[in-house]
Amino acid sequence: MEVIKYNAKYKLYWDAFVADSKNGTFMLQRGYMEYHADRFTDHSLLFYKKGKVIALLPANEVGQEVQSHGGLSYGGFVTDKRMKAALMLEVVQATKLYFQELNFERITYKAIPHIYHQLPAEEDLYALFRHGATLCRRDLNSVIDVGAGLGYSKTRRWEVKKAKRGNVQLQVSNDYESFMQLEQEVLQQKHNKVPVHTASEVRLLASLFPENIKLYTAAEAGELLAGVLMYETDTVAHCQYMAASVRGKELAGIDLLVDWLLTEVYSHKPHFSFGISTEQQGHYLNEGLVWNKESYGARTVVHDFYELRLTD
Repeated sequence: MEVIKYNAKYKLYWDAFVADSKNGTFMLQRGYMEYHADRFTDHSLLFYKKGKVIALLPANEVGQEVQSHGGLSYGGFVTDKRMKAALMLEVVQATKLYFQELNFERITYKAIPHIYHQLPAEEDLYALFRHGATLCRRDLNSVIDVGAGLGYSKTRRWEVKKAKRGNVQLQVSNDYESFMQLEQEVLQQKHNKVPVHTASEVRLLASLFPENIKLYTAAEAGELLAGVLMYETDTVAHCQYMAASVRGKELAGIDLLVDWLLTEVYSHKPHFSFGISTEQQGHYLNEGLVWNKESYGARTVVHDFYELRLTD
């Protein structure tokens, strides 16, 4: 097996493989990975066997640690339908040897959650176990199985019904600046944090991936009440950012938006994801936040992180 460090000449090969893979998404395309290239030292890998690419590993380095990938929500091995269990054991072994020879001490591995898989693709989890990796973090993501129809809680049904009586307009929008300003104000007030993305970054990413990144808003007489920035893959509609103004909360703008997205916009998707409700490497659960997501009928899918030591 040949292991090659990624550079720009492999971009077309990389993107084509991700597009045809069984577990890759647009977030693992180079155009998305590199919007914040200045913040990360890339050390992504391509794996060849008999002259053909069999796997990719989006990764970056921080000191003596390899991360897959520090700037992404997930970023494990990307494979196609030809990947089988025994071959993945070889891929992980080759990865270990490659980074050991460069004197790295450990790999922190973010698994791609199974809801993003188009075919079963957990050969990596078995191979990591076989090579001694340990679970070091587990985030909790709230996900609706759109076809199962668990339904809303009594409180959520009442909020949606109330919102539908108002004069709220729902639409697709490209006013990323106003929405991200609202998002920043909400995060600052509630958590003393700022969004991971700036408005200009969101606009850039939406221009690069117009079929995958879309902003949906609720407004009253032209005033922004609430918004949801959606990341769409083949199997998942994911809420990347959600925010509502004080007036938006009064009119249940988020409830109306989510109901519209679930029942009309993304009713064909297998999964609707609200994102994680955990902090402190998964050890703290924000119970109020997760209750809010579960009131729409969401239940738990975990995002797992593993540590693979490269030294004795």
